[in-house]
Amino acid sequence: MALALQTFSTVKDANAALKAAGTRYLGGGTLVVRAVNEGDVSVSGFVRSTEPSLSAIAVSGGKVRIGASVTMAAIARHPDLAPLARAARAVGGPAIRNMATVGGNLFAPAPYGDFTVALLALDATVSSDSGELPIETFLATRESNHAIVTAVGFSLPVEGGFRFLKVSRVKPKGVSVLSVATVLEQAPDGTVSSARIALGCMADRPMRARAAEKALAGRTLTSDGIAPALAVASDGTSPATDPIASAWYRTQVLPVHLGRLLLG
Repeated sequence: MALALQTFSTVKDANAALKAAGTRYLGGGTLVVRAVNEGDVSVSGFVRSTEPSLSAIAVSGGKVRIGASVTMAAIARHPDLAPLARAARAVGGPAIRNMATVGGNLFAPAPYGDFTVALLALDATVSSDSGELPIETFLATRESNHAIVTAVGFSLPVEGGFRFLKVSRVKPKGVSVLSVATVLEQAPDGTVSSARIALGCMADRPMRARAAEKALAGRTLTSDGIAPALAVASDGTSPATDPIASAWYRTQVLPVHLGRLLLG
């Protein structure tokens, strides 16, 4: 089946073209092209935009804005985004990272979407022509999103405040059993003053571990200090059983890997 590809110089024009039935936006193509190759006959054509801002990375005053067309490879090698390099390198192998984009990762279903887990922990915002949304709001309604995502934005965490872990059976580029990202702030006495914990593969999209966040507040990052958070780490999760791992297994190993991440 022949598929048409339309390229537009602006996001506005690309958005207008997407109103035609059967069209899909083409970023890196790692998701939508694979779907077509696997027999998705609902796609009749692709739309893309070459607007320069989509491929731009801006870091200023501790604030970061990453265009939706920026690839994982570009993030991994950017000198000002070193804290995110590990999360970017968790996406596939070199060939995939050279194609996979920030915007596409936001729509990746479990067990994919590892970089989005990092963005969720960072409390990112997601921008489109329709405006700017908190990432949690965007993820909750992403299937109904009909505007092209243009960028994500977030504040750089304090040094050592961001941590990321991907668990997979095949190293170094296997599909996730689960992934975890944390952003922690500590008081001068070493207790946790605030915590954001994001989980991948523990639901059909990245989610917050709110019970664990609450349990960690005011505690120290010691085995005893984090024990209450680990005890409730799986609260509210609904992992899938797939060829990579069972739901039971994911639930059982989450506290183990979260504990390792918190203890550094």
